[in-house]
Amino acid sequence: MKKTLLTVALAAVSAISFAQTDSSFGIKAGLNYNANGDYFESASTVARNPDRNVGYHIGFFGQFGSSVYLRPELVYTSISSDYDNDDFKMQKLDLPLLIGAKIIGPLHVFAGPAFQYILDTEFDGITISDIKNDFTVGLNIGAGINLGKLGVDLRYERGFSDNEARFINTNIIPNPSTNDRIDTRPDQIILSFSLKL
Repeated sequence: MKKTLLTVALAAVSAISFAQTDSSFGIKAGLNYNANGDYFESASTVARNPDRNVGYHIGFFGQFGSSVYLRPELVYTSISSDYDNDDFKMQKLDLPLLIGAKIIGPLHVFAGPAFQYILDTEFDGITISDIKNDFTVGLNIGAGINLGKLGVDLRYERGFSDNEARFINTNIIPNPSTNDRIDTRPDQIILSFSLKL
């Protein structure tokens, strides 16, 4: 799985080396809102507990092309999800490979696969093991606005396949109905701010 991530990274670097002259690099950061599949119910939880289901990301990107562009990103993401009033925390590396197009003025849309490598997981102090797949693939789709060197975008991310985590010590399950497994597949809305360097 690590070899697959390395292959994808090398493909992105190859794309960079053959990129058009209209290219830029930059940094990005922002907030992640993990919905656990029900945005309205999760939003009411966040209203009561603002730190629930909210995470952050920071990373860098390259953008190659003008009207139509390729945008690889490498991002560290830390997310927190609410499961039965307990927190599931995850840290991961994301590698979205986006294809985008300018629509009108500064507005652009984009979509593409997102490759994720899970670095660490924790469920309210309980160590978790046996992540079904450390390496998973998802989809990013969204829109953004660029104003000179500054940019802001809003995207939706969803994992393509089921990915479960299992508790090491099943005697400490917070809720027996969880059956000692939770789905770690991303399902989130991501707000990013970027700066071209």
